[in-house]
Amino acid sequence: MDLIEDLKWRYAVKKYSDKTVDQAKIDRILEATNLSASSAGMQPYRLFLVQDQEMKNKLGEGSFNGQIAEAPYLLVFAAYTSMGQQFVDNYIAHVAAEREIPVSALADFKASLEGYILNRSDSENFSWATKQAYIALGTALIAAAEQRVDATPMEGFDSEKFDELLGLRKKGLKSVVILSFGYRHESDAFAGLKKVRAHQEEMVTLV
Repeated sequence: MDLIEDLKWRYAVKKYSDKTVDQAKIDRILEATNLSASSAGMQPYRLFLVQDQEMKNKLGEGSFNGQIAEAPYLLVFAAYTSMGQQFVDNYIAHVAAEREIPVSALADFKASLEGYILNRSDSENFSWATKQAYIALGTALIAAAEQRVDATPMEGFDSEKFDELLGLRKKGLKSVVILSFGYRHESDAFAGLKKVRAHQEEMVTLV
């Protein structure tokens, strides 16, 4: 399919149908998201795909975003709250293993990461990790559109509840943004409206 047409079709669904999504499509969206751009390739966040209806109901209780409980799938983006020496060491070891090179060959790269990560506060690193997660969110939205699977990005959720129910704190993670997957309901009145965006000449300035 054509990328621009896919993005014109994409819509942040307000109401989902009960139609299920083929697992192959979900797998492709997740693979694309995992391949998203990330600073130094470090991916300082993790993804949690929630399919269990009882869990979705608990997560969505009290939220104005009914899509949390209604959509067949809910993808939670959770950023690391702290990144120290072990975080850098583990990443360097992973790179070395994947590229089949000795860790010593990555000494300069490791030193650069240490200077970047270890000299910042946990708050600064968490802010950076959150921004990295949002880059992945953008990739997930585009991948879903390419698969013609509806997706709704949401910030209106109780992150403390999510962290508790999904056991994120013990993993050193905090939920930062969520994305539901499914198919738009025929009663979703906004779905058929023309997408409105700024004209390109207004949005883009050539320098």
